[in-house]
Amino acid sequence: MASVNGASSKFIPEQLFHTVLTVIDYSHDPSGANRTAFVLKTHGTLEAAKKFAAHSLESVNFASDDFQQFHVRHAAGSSESWSHGDGVLVFARAFDGQEFLVGIDTTPNNETLATTSDGEVILPEGAKFLHYVLQITVDYNADRSGSQQATEIEGTYIHRADAWTAAHKCLDPAQFAEYDRRGDSQFIEEWPFGEDVAVHAVSETGQNYFIAVKRPPEQKHEIKPHTLKK
Repeated sequence: MASVNGASSKFIPEQLFHTVLTVIDYSHDPSGANRTAFVLKTHGTLEAAKKFAAHSLESVNFASDDFQQFHVRHAAGSSESWSHGDGVLVFARAFDGQEFLVGIDTTPNNETLATTSDGEVILPEGAKFLHYVLQITVDYNADRSGSQQATEIEGTYIHRADAWTAAHKCLDPAQFAEYDRRGDSQFIEEWPFGEDVAVHAVSETGQNYFIAVKRPPEQKHEIKPHTLKK
């Protein structure tokens, strides 16, 4: 971790720690295929990310009484019984059956973003939030419903244009049986994979890949799960 301009209060961490919310809408699809990941915030230290994660749903104006169940995982080594997955720090279930899972994803600091000593990312003047390139993989071979999904953060960017450029470079078209890019001539009238999706690809073995560019949601009405189209 390097200091910035000799100031001990600012650092450029090698890694970034992202608080990620996954919403699974069992109310409309019992298989769990209707799910969406949202990056809520990024920190330069794991400690800061964990502290934020415990209260992260409040950052988008949720309250505990919005949920039928609401559980926060305590520190490692505690005697509590936790049945919601090793990587899950917060579990909530809404009254309509939607489940909210909060965890932390770690990535390289690809834009050498500076942070304060307490882990807060320092954005340049004029920037209000970061932009994230996400890769969503749906394995229809493992489960034809599409419930077998994985989301990875491929990069973190200050400018949306840089994130969009990076999104188009994540996958090699030669490695896929089908490769669709937003902006291709056949999709001028309609892009069927969602407004945040830059690339859709299908492997020879049937896995579907979606490369999306997203920013953090600011209000709870922005947190809506959706089904990815094959």
